[in-house]
Amino acid sequence: MNMKQEKRATLQISKKSKIIATVSAILIISILIFASIRDRAQLIDYSTYETLLKNDLIDSAKIDKEYIYILSAGKKYKIPKETINLSELYKKTTVTVKEDYSYLYDIILLIIVAGFFGYLIFYTKKSKEQTTIKHQINIAQPEIDEFSTKIKPIISDVRFKDVAGIEDVKEELEEIIEFLKNPKKFIDFGVRLPKGVLLVGPPGVGKTLIAKAVAGEAGVPFFYQSGSAFVQIYVGMGAKRVRELFAKAKQMAPSIIFIDEIDAVGKARGGMRNDEREATLNQLLTEMDGFEDSSGVIVMAATNKIEMLDEALLRPGRFDRRIFVSLPNAKERKEILKVYLKKVPHFVDLEKLSKMTVGFSGAALSSLVNEAALHALRKGKKIVELKDFEEVRDKVLYGKKRVLAYSENEKEVQATYQAAKTLCAYWYEIDFEKVNILGGGFKDIDKEIVSKHEYLAKIKLYLSGYAAMELFYNEEFSNCAFDLSKAKQIAEEMVVKYAMGEKIVGDIGDVSIILDSSLKEVKEFLSKQKNKIEKIRDFLIENESIAYEEVKNIVNEVF
Repeated sequence: MNMKQEKRATLQISKKSKIIATVSAILIISILIFASIRDRAQLIDYSTYETLLKNDLIDSAKIDKEYIYILSAGKKYKIPKETINLSELYKKTTVTVKEDYSYLYDIILLIIVAGFFGYLIFYTKKSKEQTTIKHQINIAQPEIDEFSTKIKPIISDVRFKDVAGIEDVKEELEEIIEFLKNPKKFIDFGVRLPKGVLLVGPPGVGKTLIAKAVAGEAGVPFFYQSGSAFVQIYVGMGAKRVRELFAKAKQMAPSIIFIDEIDAVGKARGGMRNDEREATLNQLLTEMDGFEDSSGVIVMAATNKIEMLDEALLRPGRFDRRIFVSLPNAKERKEILKVYLKKVPHFVDLEKLSKMTVGFSGAALSSLVNEAALHALRKGKKIVELKDFEEVRDKVLYGKKRVLAYSENEKEVQATYQAAKTLCAYWYEIDFEKVNILGGGFKDIDKEIVSKHEYLAKIKLYLSGYAAMELFYNEEFSNCAFDLSKAKQIAEEMVVKYAMGEKIVGDIGDVSIILDSSLKEVKEFLSKQKNKIEKIRDFLIENESIAYEEVKNIVNEVF
C-alpha cells in the first residue's frame, strides 16, 4: 500500500473519530439540558428557608413528591418536604400542588439515547472497511497512558507575600530558592543542597501553597502530582509514571517536583503487602538516588502522617530536610485574615477575630470569611461584622447541626452537659466567649510552653459533662464520646511525651491515675454547684448559647 492510500485511510479514521465524538457531545449536552430543565431549583438548608419565611420573602410555593419548591424574588429554591412545617408555610404564602411531568422527560431522554446507539451501530457497520484498512497499514499503536500527556509544568504566580502567617517556614526555604536561582554559587562553594524537602503539618495549613510560592519566587517550572496518582491497579504503571515525571523535570531543570499526600505511595513497607505500591515506592527511591547534586531539580512533598512514611524516604540523601508547618498562632491568624478580607467589605476588629479562631487552619479561616460574608448577605447587610463571624464559627469547625433534631428530653440532657462544661471552663479559667448548646466554643491552649496544671484543667473540662450526667441522671450518655477521647489523648501525651505522670517512663496505669483523679475532683466540684448548673442549663435551653459575661452574672447571683 502506497503513502497516498495510507494517508487517505488515516484521514478516514480521523473523520470517523470526530463524527463519533460530535454525536457523543450532542448526546451529553442534550442530557444536561433536559436534566437542568427537569429541576433547576437550588437546594437550600433549613436555616436559609427559615430566613426567607420569617422575612416574608417567599412569593409562592409548590408541593412535589419529595420537595417544596419556593419562588423568591424571581429565583427558584427547593427544600426536602419532611424538614419543614407545612402549616407555617400555608400561613405565609400561596401553596399549590406541583404537577408531575417527569415521565415525559424520561421518555424524551430514552428516545435520545436510543437514537444515539442506533446511529452508532449503523456507523460502525459502515466504517468496517476503514477499520480493515487501519489494520492493513499497521497503524495500530499500543495504548498510551494518559498520565504521560498530563505531565505539564505550571509557572506559579504565587509569591511569599501571598502566603501569610508562615514567617518561620519562609526563612527555612530561602536558601532553596537561592539555589534554584543561582545553583553555581553553591556548587562552586562545595555545598550540597537537600534533594528532598518534606512539608509536615495538619490538613489546611497551606503546604501546597507554600510549595507553589517557592516555585514562584524562584521562577522555575512546578510539577504538581498527588501521591494517589501513582497508585495503580496495573502492574508496573505506578513505577512508569514516577520515571516519566522525573525525566520531564530533569529536561526542564531547574524545576520543582511537588508530590502532595506522599503517604499514599510512601507508606512503610511490610505487613499488608502491596507489590504494585512497593514497586512504585522503590522507583521513587531510585529516582531520588539517581539525582546529581547539580541536576537543579528539588523534590518537595507534603504529608500530615509522617509516622506512616517508609524509613527509607526519610534517610539522608532523600527527604533529609523536614519543615513542620503548624496551625497559625494569633498573630499569624491576624495576617491570614487580613489577606482574605481584602476584597470583603467589613467592619471587624482583626485582633479580636484572631483570638476567637484558635485552632483554625489557613483553609478554615478562608471558609470562615466566606461563610461570614454569605451570612451577612442572607441578613441583607452591606458590610460584614464580627457578629457574622460568631454566628458561623461553629458551623465551619464542626459542621452544621440542627437543635430542632433533638427531642425535648435530649435537648435538656445536652443543655445540662454543656452547662457543666461551661461552669468548669469559667472556674478553671479556660478561655471562651460564647458556648453553644451543641458544643464547641472553648478555646484551645494557644502557646508553646504548657504547664501540668493547664493540661489537667483541660482534662477536667472534657470530663465535666460526663460527670454531670452521673450527678443529674445517674446514667451515662453517648454525647460524651468526643470529650472522653480528647481527655484520654491529653492524658496520654502528658504521660508519654512530657513525663507528667507518676513515673518518668509512664504507662497506661499513669494515664488512668490522671483521668480517675481528675474525674473525682470535677465530680466533687460539680456536686456543690447544682443550682448554678441548672440556671445555666435553663439559659441554654431558652437561648441555645451563652456568653462569658452571662455565665459570670449567673455565678455571682446564684448561691
